[in-house]
Amino acid sequence: MMKTYSTALLLSLLSLTSHMAHADIIDDAIGNIQQAINDAYKPSSDSVYHDEPQSQNDARSRQYDSRYRQLEDRRRQLDDRQRQLDQERRQLDEQEQQLEDEYGR
Repeated sequence: MMKTYSTALLLSLLSLTSHMAHADIIDDAIGNIQQAINDAYKPSSDSVYHDEPQSQNDARSRQYDSRYRQLEDRRRQLDDRQRQLDQERRQLDEQEQQLEDEYGR
Protein backbone atom coordinates (compact mmCIF):
# COMPACT_ATOMS: atom_id res chain seq x y z
CA MET A 1 0.00 0.00 0.00
CA MET A 2 2.81 2.37 0.92
CA LYS A 3 4.53 1.51 -2.33
CA THR A 4 1.41 2.48 -4.29
CA TYR A 5 1.25 5.89 -2.61
CA SER A 6 4.98 6.42 -3.23
CA THR A 7 4.59 5.50 -6.87
CA ALA A 8 1.55 7.74 -7.26
CA LEU A 9 3.38 10.62 -5.57
CA LEU A 10 6.43 10.11 -7.78
CA LEU A 11 4.32 10.02 -10.94
CA SER A 12 2.45 13.16 -9.84
CA LEU A 13 5.72 15.00 -9.23
CA LEU A 14 7.11 13.91 -12.59
CA SER A 15 3.92 14.99 -14.32
CA LEU A 16 3.99 18.38 -12.58
CA THR A 17 7.66 18.87 -13.40
CA SER A 18 6.98 17.97 -17.01
CA HIS A 19 4.21 20.58 -17.21
CA MET A 20 6.50 23.22 -15.72
CA ALA A 21 9.20 22.39 -18.24
CA HIS A 22 6.69 22.71 -21.06
CA ALA A 23 5.51 26.05 -19.67
CA ASP A 24 9.11 27.31 -19.58
CA ILE A 25 9.65 26.25 -23.18
CA ILE A 26 6.44 28.00 -24.23
CA ASP A 27 7.40 31.16 -22.28
CA ASP A 28 10.80 31.19 -23.98
CA ALA A 29 9.21 30.77 -27.40
CA ILE A 30 6.77 33.61 -26.75
CA GLY A 31 9.62 35.82 -25.55
CA ASN A 32 11.62 35.07 -28.69
CA ILE A 33 8.64 35.88 -30.91
CA GLN A 34 8.03 39.16 -29.08
CA GLN A 35 11.70 40.09 -29.43
CA ALA A 36 11.61 39.32 -33.16
CA ILE A 37 8.54 41.51 -33.59
CA ASN A 38 10.14 44.35 -31.61
CA ASP A 39 13.33 44.07 -33.65
CA ALA A 40 11.32 44.17 -36.88
CA TYR A 41 9.43 47.33 -35.93
CA LYS A 42 12.13 49.06 -33.87
CA PRO A 43 15.58 48.67 -35.36
CA SER A 44 18.46 48.42 -32.92
CA SER A 45 20.20 51.62 -31.87
CA ASP A 46 23.23 50.99 -34.11
CA SER A 47 21.04 51.09 -37.19
CA VAL A 48 19.08 54.25 -36.45
CA TYR A 49 18.75 56.61 -39.42
CA HIS A 50 19.56 53.97 -42.03
CA ASP A 51 19.17 56.52 -44.77
CA GLU A 52 21.56 59.06 -43.22
CA PRO A 53 25.32 58.64 -43.32
CA GLN A 54 27.10 58.60 -39.96
CA SER A 55 28.67 62.00 -40.67
CA GLN A 56 25.20 63.57 -40.87
CA ASN A 57 24.29 61.98 -37.55
CA ASP A 58 27.50 63.38 -36.05
CA ALA A 59 26.75 66.82 -37.50
CA ARG A 60 23.24 66.75 -36.06
CA SER A 61 24.60 65.74 -32.69
CA ARG A 62 27.17 68.54 -32.73
CA GLN A 63 24.51 71.05 -33.78
CA TYR A 64 22.26 69.92 -30.93
CA ASP A 65 25.12 70.18 -28.43
CA SER A 66 26.02 73.64 -29.69
CA ARG A 67 22.47 74.95 -29.49
CA TYR A 68 22.02 73.42 -26.05
CA ARG A 69 25.19 75.15 -24.81
CA GLN A 70 23.89 78.45 -26.21
CA LEU A 71 20.65 78.03 -24.30
CA GLU A 72 22.55 77.23 -21.11
CA ASP A 73 24.74 80.33 -21.61
CA ARG A 74 21.65 82.51 -22.08
CA ARG A 75 20.11 80.99 -18.96
CA ARG A 76 23.25 81.80 -16.94
CA GLN A 77 23.28 85.36 -18.29
CA LEU A 78 19.65 85.83 -17.30
CA ASP A 79 20.36 84.45 -13.83
CA ASP A 80 23.26 86.91 -13.45
CA ARG A 81 21.09 89.81 -14.59
CA GLN A 82 18.35 88.76 -12.19
CA ARG A 83 20.83 88.68 -9.29
CA GLN A 84 22.05 92.17 -10.23
CA LEU A 85 18.48 93.49 -10.40
CA ASP A 86 17.67 91.90 -7.04
CA GLN A 87 20.74 93.54 -5.52
CA GLU A 88 19.82 96.94 -7.00
CA ARG A 89 16.25 96.50 -5.69
CA ARG A 90 17.59 95.82 -2.16
CA GLN A 91 19.84 98.89 -2.35
CA LEU A 92 16.93 101.03 -3.52
CA ASP A 93 14.75 99.71 -0.69
CA GLU A 94 17.53 100.51 1.83
CA GLN A 95 17.90 104.03 0.44
CA GLU A 96 14.16 104.55 0.65
CA GLN A 97 14.15 103.33 4.26
CA GLN A 98 17.05 105.70 5.11
CA LEU A 99 15.17 108.60 3.50
CA GLU A 100 12.03 107.84 5.53
CA ASP A 101 14.08 107.48 8.72
CA GLU A 102 15.91 110.73 8.02
CA TYR A 103 12.75 112.74 7.48
CA GLY A 104 10.69 110.92 10.11
CA ARG A 105 8.05 109.51 7.87
